[in-house]
Amino acid sequence: MNAMRNIRIEKITLNVGAGKNQDVLKKGQKLIKSITGIEPVVTKTKKRIPAWGLRPGLPVGCKVTLRKENAKETLRRLLSAKSNKLSLKQFDEEGNFSFGVHEYIDIPGAKYDPEIGMMGLEVTITLERPGFRVKKRRIGKAKVSKKHKITKEEAIQFVKNEFNVEVGDE
Repeated sequence: MNAMRNIRIEKITLNVGAGKNQDVLKKGQKLIKSITGIEPVVTKTKKRIPAWGLRPGLPVGCKVTLRKENAKETLRRLLSAKSNKLSLKQFDEEGNFSFGVHEYIDIPGAKYDPEIGMMGLEVTITLERPGFRVKKRRIGKAKVSKKHKITKEEAIQFVKNEFNVEVGDE
């Protein structure tokens, strides 16, 4: 098989949305740090939404991005929290997929912390092939051809082979 057709994990993003509640945000930061060992970045609003009481610059969540071996290791733990089962709806047309972990104590190695309480988080996995850098580089930016993009079916096959995940309708 052509080495340029191999699929790999570009990044994994762990995210906790807190809304206006700053207590939930602090708990979310502590949760992500306990799972990954990395200090999360606080996400802030960009728009004003008066109905929700949001204004620009208000902290509403936190996230952390993992890459390379650290990403693979963490993904194995997060998938086992979902019993290695995903649904077809969780995959998009570009081959990326997302899922939520309802309670962090389902993750192997995570212990209950009374300060955090019961909380969940969202996980988004971005897949890529060698050569995808052409769409991100500063000089000589180019589009990735349609043949080289990852399809939903290829992403499902990758997850089944690499992580022994069952993908079903529901």
